[in-house]
Amino acid sequence: MVPKIHKRGQRTLGLLYYLYGPGKAEEHIDPHLVASWDHAAPDPGCDPEATYKQLQQLLDQPLALLDEKQRAKKHVWHLSVRNGPTDRILSDAEWGDVARRMVAAAGIDDPDQGAGCRWVAVRHADDHIHILATLAREDGYRPDLDRDAARVQAAARLLEQELGLRRLKPGDGTAAQRPTSAERHKAERQGHERTAREELRETVRRAVAGAQGEEEFFDRLAAAGLLVMKRAAPSGDLLGYKVALPDDRNKDGEPVYYPGARLAPDLSLPRIRERWSGGDLPDRVGLESRRPVEAAAPSAARRRTAAATWEAILVVERGEDAVAAAYIAAAGEVLDALAKTSAAHTRHELREAAWAFERASRSHVRAVRGHDRALRQAARDLVHGGPALGRGEDGATTAMAIDMLFFLITAAAHWHARKGHAQQADAAQRAAEHLRLAYRAAAEQPLAVLHHRGRNLTRPLLQRQADAVRAAIPGLVEQVLAEPGWPALAATLADAEAAGHDPAPLLAKAAGHRGLGTAESISDVLVWRLRRTADLPADTTGTPPATHAGATPSNSTAHRRERPHRRRP
Repeated sequence: MVPKIHKRGQRTLGLLYYLYGPGKAEEHIDPHLVASWDHAAPDPGCDPEATYKQLQQLLDQPLALLDEKQRAKKHVWHLSVRNGPTDRILSDAEWGDVARRMVAAAGIDDPDQGAGCRWVAVRHADDHIHILATLAREDGYRPDLDRDAARVQAAARLLEQELGLRRLKPGDGTAAQRPTSAERHKAERQGHERTAREELRETVRRAVAGAQGEEEFFDRLAAAGLLVMKRAAPSGDLLGYKVALPDDRNKDGEPVYYPGARLAPDLSLPRIRERWSGGDLPDRVGLESRRPVEAAAPSAARRRTAAATWEAILVVERGEDAVAAAYIAAAGEVLDALAKTSAAHTRHELREAAWAFERASRSHVRAVRGHDRALRQAARDLVHGGPALGRGEDGATTAMAIDMLFFLITAAAHWHARKGHAQQADAAQRAAEHLRLAYRAAAEQPLAVLHHRGRNLTRPLLQRQADAVRAAIPGLVEQVLAEPGWPALAATLADAEAAGHDPAPLLAKAAGHRGLGTAESISDVLVWRLRRTADLPADTTGTPPATHAGATPSNSTAHRRERPHRRRP
């Protein structure tokens, strides 16, 4: 159940005409009252003798008790209450009870508080009602509407439980503004899946992902095809911006602009500038994630992302709240950048993951930016690396990056849950599920190659890798050796050994990090952690089988170093 308080108005009659009218797309069916301040209130929807003017005059009558200076300039209070598509259809009596509970919670008309305001609840669809109230009490005073939005939300949570409806998570005021019903109807008429507000929010988030300053940010907005208007002070200093889609026009044919703050709280210009602050703060991640990246190749950018993400997990799990909040916000930038540059077979799920995680990237814990530079740089590398082809090293490193991001997003969900951020925790969990699906699509081919190579290892070499697993993770050895992914892990351990690493300590380090408990396949997770840590090629399609199948237990580490691991050019 979603209650929404709309902007206040000053024309009671105008709103009544809309509520009882056909709607903008003939969507209003059988408009009628389900409740009101007075059982005898006229209902133009059921009584042919009742008029809108009659009802308006009765609703506005208490205004006459107020001195003109005491009257609110906008005295029309408007609340809509909407159920979800999976909720059962409520009866008129049930909707009437919902309306009475809502006006009491808001402070419009609470029987326990004496004289209240006049109001009506109109139903013109199965799934929602509209409540119209005049902001003047019967005793001549104005109502106390302090925190009315929070109070009606709390009432909705109780009603969901009592009426057996889908129970939503309580909010904290940091969510992005929902599209209005007019915006939704407009998108439906034009055949768009999302409203203009939602499309703009996603485009702006992608533009800010990894951007280093205002010039780059606004260049990206223009490159994405948005119309941009900047707001400047008399001194010339930039104060804000607003954006529009070129084909989103009002009735006069003019572009419909949205300020950044109306898209999401963290997309106002001052909040975006915070991402570029903190340049003198020390980075909390390891040196590995700060190594110079190779030329802007998509695969190199994805390796950088995997490294920065790996280090960020520990910060989110154990760091200070303000720093953890910064990393979680930066994780949203990485997801936006990865979705923007993803190949076709992973694009949908990555886009949905980024869309879901948007809600988890904000909370009342104010992020201290600057510590998150490595993650923001990873987002920048992804954008500048460009679209990945989805195969070869690009595809394999995409799987590696998604795998690491899954654990970071899961850590963010746990962090929000510990803080009592119900909506954010739920959003992060939904993002993690989309990442799980994206990972399966990205990892299928590279893991199949590794699996084939692992099954062709000589028996002595395969046994040596099993012994390494037994030495490194004795508590998990039976599970790992029984998994379908074990041959791929064995091939990776053989690759690491051929490259001069001691597999057991390397594996112990990779397994020592938390997060294995949420993995579908421990073997798969360890494959990517080992290949990243040991700097092994993620794609092994061109690796000569002789490097592994011909190895014997007598090969020494020194001898293996004389024959360096061959990599694809």
